Amino acid sequence: MSIAAEVIQARKMEFPLAATGRTLPVERVGWLAPTDPGIGIDAIRRRYQDDGYVWLKGLLPRADVIDFRRWVFERLAETGLVEPGSDFSLGLASAGGFDRSLADRRLMSLVRSAAYEGFCAQPPLARFMDDFLQGISYLHKRKIMRFVQPGTPTATPAHYDLVYLRGGTRRLVTAWIPIGDIPTEMGGLVYLEGSHALGVRMEAEFQAASGDLSAEERVSAYNRHMAEGGWISKDLPDMAERFDTRWLAADYEAGDVVLHSPYMIHASTTNQDRSRRLRLSTDIRYQNVDDEIDVRWNNHWSLGDML
Repeated sequence: MSIAAEVIQARKMEFPLAATGRTLPVERVGWLAPTDPGIGIDAIRRRYQDDGYVWLKGLLPRADVIDFRRWVFERLAETGLVEPGSDFSLGLASAGGFDRSLADRRLMSLVRSAAYEGFCAQPPLARFMDDFLQGISYLHKRKIMRFVQPGTPTATPAHYDLVYLRGGTRRLVTAWIPIGDIPTEMGGLVYLEGSHALGVRMEAEFQAASGDLSAEERVSAYNRHMAEGGWISKDLPDMAERFDTRWLAADYEAGDVVLHSPYMIHASTTNQDRSRRLRLSTDIRYQNVDDEIDVRWNNHWSLGDML
C-alpha cells in the first residue's frame, strides 16, 4: 500500500454515511485505495483484478470536468433546481422547489447532446480504455448522468452491473465519473469490499436457477427470480454484517475516474452536504469492440427504460 493510501486508511470518517434511512456503523466503513495512473497499465490491471475496482486519481483534466459541471447546471437552471444567481460550477441546490418533470426532460436532452458525448469520449479517457482493454474500446451508447439533491433520501441500493447487461459479454468495465468534487458527505459510490467474488457467486446461482425462464427473462433484471429492480439489498449495514466486510467510501475529486468490475457490488449513500451542493456524476460502460454487445444498450438512456 502506498503512503497516500495508508494515510487515507488511517483517518476517521468525519461524517456518518446513511442510505434508505439506515446509518452505516463506523466499524463497517473503510476507505477506497487511490491509484496513481502513472504506475502503469499492467499494475492498474492487477489492482482491478485483485480488488474489483481501481480509483484513478486525476485521470481527467480537473478544469475540463468543472467546466462541464457548469455547463450542465446552466442548462438545468430553468427548472428551478439551482440557486438563482449562484455560480453554476458550484451546483448549489435552490432553497425552493423545482420542476421535476421539466428537469427529467432536460436531462434526457443533455445525455443526447454532443457536449455530453464529447465529455464521455474525451481523448485521455478513450486512450486509457484502449490500453486497459488491450484493443479498441467500445463505449456503450446508453450512458447515464445523475444529479442528487442534498437533504433528500435518494440513494442507489446495492447491486452489481452485470444484472443489467446479461445480453452481451461478461468482460465489461464500468467507469463512474464524479462531475465535480464529491466528498463522502455528498454520498458518492461506496463499494462492498471484496464483493467482486461474491457477485460472481450470486450470478452463478442465478444462472443455475434460471432454467424455467425464457431467453428474454434470463437477461432481464426484472424477472421472477430477481429482487425488485435487480437490487441485492437496500439495507447496506445488514449486507456488511451478513458478509462480514465493509463498505468502502472516498472523497472523490473532479478529474477522478473509478473503474469497477461488472460483478463488484456497489451502492450510493444520501447527499448530506451542508453547503447544499448537488451531486452530479455519470456512469458509462466499456468493453472490447470485438466482444458481444448487449443490443439493449445500443439506445440512449431513457427514464423508465427498464435497464
